[in-house]
Amino acid sequence: MGRWTEFSRSAKLSGIGVSEIIRIGAEARKLAETHRDVISLSAGEPDFPTPDNVKLAGIGAILTNQTRYTALDGTAELKAAIRRKFRRENGLDYAGDEISVGAGAKQVLFNILMATLNPGDEVIVPSPCWTTYLDMIRLAGGTATVVPCSAETGFRLSPEQLAAALTPRTRWLLLNSPSNPTGAVYGAAHLAALAEVLRTAPRVGVVSDDIYEHVLYDSAPFATMAAICPDMKPRVVIVNGVSKAYSMTGWRVGYAAAAPDIIAAMAVVQSQSSSNPCSISQIAAIEALDGPQDIIAERRDAFRRRRDRIVAGLNTIPHVHCLLPDGAFYAFADMRGLLARPELKRKDMTDDAALCRYFLHECHVAAVPGFCFGGPGYLRLSYAASDKMIDEALERMKAGVERLLKR
Repeated sequence: MGRWTEFSRSAKLSGIGVSEIIRIGAEARKLAETHRDVISLSAGEPDFPTPDNVKLAGIGAILTNQTRYTALDGTAELKAAIRRKFRRENGLDYAGDEISVGAGAKQVLFNILMATLNPGDEVIVPSPCWTTYLDMIRLAGGTATVVPCSAETGFRLSPEQLAAALTPRTRWLLLNSPSNPTGAVYGAAHLAALAEVLRTAPRVGVVSDDIYEHVLYDSAPFATMAAICPDMKPRVVIVNGVSKAYSMTGWRVGYAAAAPDIIAAMAVVQSQSSSNPCSISQIAAIEALDGPQDIIAERRDAFRRRRDRIVAGLNTIPHVHCLLPDGAFYAFADMRGLLARPELKRKDMTDDAALCRYFLHECHVAAVPGFCFGGPGYLRLSYAASDKMIDEALERMKAGVERLLKR
């Protein structure tokens, strides 16, 4: 009888591993088993609880036995709530067949890329960016065209950069605003300028990752390209979800709005992977979208206070510089001045990954190295943590840097 002697990993996984963010989180949790005082500023999720009215809706769904399969890409009731959200908050009208619901915005993004990319198709991705974008594009058979965006431009893609990156193989521009990891925000004027370039390339669509829509500190209203440039709406796919705004990361509900043919193609992908999102979570998501919204502003104000606190603290650490982000809940701290110091070079502390390991194992503070996002020399620190935790983490990091700078 034949015996299976060797496992062979798919070639599609070549160069792709578990997300560095997830790996660092797991390492921090393991360290916390022996050192209870580990402070993790690596997680991309709010530390606030899911609102009570949303939790009660989920409990009610269980008690009333709403626990069976649902429509493939979301119930009609949830799609109606999402359509109301778009009309109320974005001034956008979508039909039911222009909405797709998946198990988190991450799955929705994966569905889009799998449903639309052919081998050799290119996706323009401004960088620094969420690390998963690039691996998703590769798994879907496409090629990521990474366009570096500097702090001098607010980490935003310029129209000139976009025009230079376009080729006959370009299929999508992937925009994330507010951005993970930089907090960069594309305002209405900036989106209009990018749209002007895209009008010269009618084959190119826009995937607009709006998951941090409600974590926005600018006084200007949130802008998304489909609303700013109505003529572009047929080729814009908006991706959003309930995870960040309503602290529902574990409920796994994301959604997309797009032209019907794109939504139908996404449904094919989802039908052969997860099938429908959790029935209980869908009912909770309806309550989140239709219920009281005042908690969004309350939590945004808390994030703003934390943002100011962590950025001010980081800028007191020798040779560290951090810009004030306009959105999301991450500080993207420039460590290049520190890493250039001869004291660190003598200690083989030469890159952001080594600095992250030092902060985790010597200071018990977990952050994510910038190289994961295409920003080597930076660290991403989530301020989705209490004021006390932020203050303690900053004290530890500052003391740790001072030790490194001792001859």
